[in-house]
Amino acid sequence: MPSPVRHRFPWIAAALVALVTAARPAEAEVKRIVIDKKVSPAFDGRTFGSAGQYETLAGRAFGELDPNDPRHRLITDILLAPRNAGGKVEYMATFYLVKPIDMSKSSRLMWHDVPNRGGRITIAESERLLGDVGLSSGWQGDNSGNTAPGDANDYVVVPVAKHPDGSPVTGLVFGRIVNASGPDSRPMIVNANPVPYKPVTLDTAKARLETHTAETIDGKVSGVRPVPAGDWAWARCGASNPFPGTPDPTQICVKGGFDPKLLYQVVFTSQDPYVLGIGFAAFRDVASFFKHAERDEAGTPNPVARQVSWVISRGRSQSGRFLRALLHLGFNQDERSRQVYEGMWPIIASGRLPLNVRFGTPDAASKLYEGGMEGPAWWTPWADPVRNLPAASILDRCNATKTCPKIVEMLGGTEAWALYMSPSWIGTTAERDIPLPANVRRYYIGSTPHGGGRGGFTVVAGKPPQCPGPGFGRGTFAENPMPYTETTNALRVHFRNWVMKDAAPPASRYPSLANGHLVDPTKEATGFPTIPGVPAGAPTGIVSPMLDYDWGPAFNQMDASGVPSTVPPGIRHVIRMKVPRVDADGNELGGVPVVLRAAPLGTYLGWNIVADGFHQGKICNYAAGMIPFATTRAERIASGDPRPSLEERYTNHDGYVEAVKVAAAGAVRDGFLLPADADRLVAQAQASNVLAPQNTSQ
Repeated sequence: MPSPVRHRFPWIAAALVALVTAARPAEAEVKRIVIDKKVSPAFDGRTFGSAGQYETLAGRAFGELDPNDPRHRLITDILLAPRNAGGKVEYMATFYLVKPIDMSKSSRLMWHDVPNRGGRITIAESERLLGDVGLSSGWQGDNSGNTAPGDANDYVVVPVAKHPDGSPVTGLVFGRIVNASGPDSRPMIVNANPVPYKPVTLDTAKARLETHTAETIDGKVSGVRPVPAGDWAWARCGASNPFPGTPDPTQICVKGGFDPKLLYQVVFTSQDPYVLGIGFAAFRDVASFFKHAERDEAGTPNPVARQVSWVISRGRSQSGRFLRALLHLGFNQDERSRQVYEGMWPIIASGRLPLNVRFGTPDAASKLYEGGMEGPAWWTPWADPVRNLPAASILDRCNATKTCPKIVEMLGGTEAWALYMSPSWIGTTAERDIPLPANVRRYYIGSTPHGGGRGGFTVVAGKPPQCPGPGFGRGTFAENPMPYTETTNALRVHFRNWVMKDAAPPASRYPSLANGHLVDPTKEATGFPTIPGVPAGAPTGIVSPMLDYDWGPAFNQMDASGVPSTVPPGIRHVIRMKVPRVDADGNELGGVPVVLRAAPLGTYLGWNIVADGFHQGKICNYAAGMIPFATTRAERIASGDPRPSLEERYTNHDGYVEAVKVAAAGAVRDGFLLPADADRLVAQAQASNVLAPQNTSQ
């Protein structure tokens, strides 16, 4: 069967053939850049402070890697990648450069943003006002769904692995389908995009489809039943095209239709794995080129040559996990042994991305059998006796080469409850706080949804959120509006000054065992109140535990690299978790000051509960919820709510505005809120409907 690249994107395959057959000089790195589109001036011709007008340049970078360089030998399957006449492995990465037209007016700071599952990133207006340069570039090479090549995407084209005799490399892949019903076929989805691999044969006897009646959050599966090979097909089908449907390697069709009470899991053999780990090197090399190079080998000038002194890489969620993995694998040192990034900002990312894996699925996030927490998740060398791993840290390789950046780590409520935060702070034994090195700051934004909510001040609760992940379900409680925006704005200023001027940012602030704010994930230990509408005993049994997976002997547990042979993996250990303690309202303690947290309108949860479907009653993956306060004391007493009402807390609208003013002043004083943002928040509170006259009778 043809490889997925050739099957779906013929032009990419042709480009790779041209790359590997063309002779290149011996030195490896970015060799050539092509500017495909330039917009000058950009942003409708607006002027940004003293930096003036900006322009954008979209293009491609063509690079090559020495597979025998020790920095690259750890890339899974790089020795099985095709090589050019110079013995190098080639790639192509797209980029998007945002810069002042007059680079003499720039700040000389470049933000290198990591796209998240496709897309392209443009630096914020506040950064353009400062004269900063923005760079977005490709790293994800699986070319599936939203990550497929497109005009608005940044992606990387990497080769597929082949055995030395040219025969295909094969291996096991799995996919899962949940909450599906009816006769229509279903694709296999990893978080948001299709599984990027196809079966080598459409013969269902060569694969295994099974159903599960239940799964627990700690990985216990029950009611496993194989589906006979004759009762399903690799096919597209539906009411007008009944089973066995039309052959299609991307779809699964089930005789009699899908049963919504069951989860479907398929394991199959695929071939032609992408050498995905090249994405780390490509991302590094593009940044290094724009930071250091005068021009490429064809004479094309670097548009920001000699004008970039500092680079901060930045990624949110999956992209932050990419950065943590990049640093752990030593890719903050380029092929000339230079440090690439002075700063690194992994946001809402507690694990490492399992990209450097044969048949890797870089869209995988936090659901059952999805990796990313293997090996050290902490910044200081720390033993791991539970998993029988030696003392190590994410920074071991960069410490050895003296290329470690300054790091700002931002995490919040959903990371604690659903995304395995606590082991990265207290290890797998959960007995001691792991100290932070001097080059790391950690800021916890308590009671927040993943990446922050919409903010604002309103007594009208939002709708329950959709639980992240394909068909996972919908939450029980309203969406959580607790924001990240203002905190991020303040930390951006501190981070710039730390990197550019070596001015220390505020001290780390987060829950810990030592300060008593990191506790067992139970109702009793957290002190969570008994609130009407919350299931009895919650949040006991809600947290997603980190699982120690057994991927087989060819998988490197320390680096989360190599070849998984046990698919799906076995579970060796369920890692003990901790979560933040809460106050009498159920809001988390120990984090940085946030105005809405200090002047609350309800209980802001770092978790939510699935309302119905296969996962009913379990944690709503990494969605968060909110439970509003009653408006009056009478309403509160009638419902049995122990939390004081809005009127009991603030008396009236003016009282609430005053509470916001006090909270804003405190956050400004502590360095976690900019004065301009404080003024804006107070104005929002004044214009809000909180205890406004027309609402006092509600």
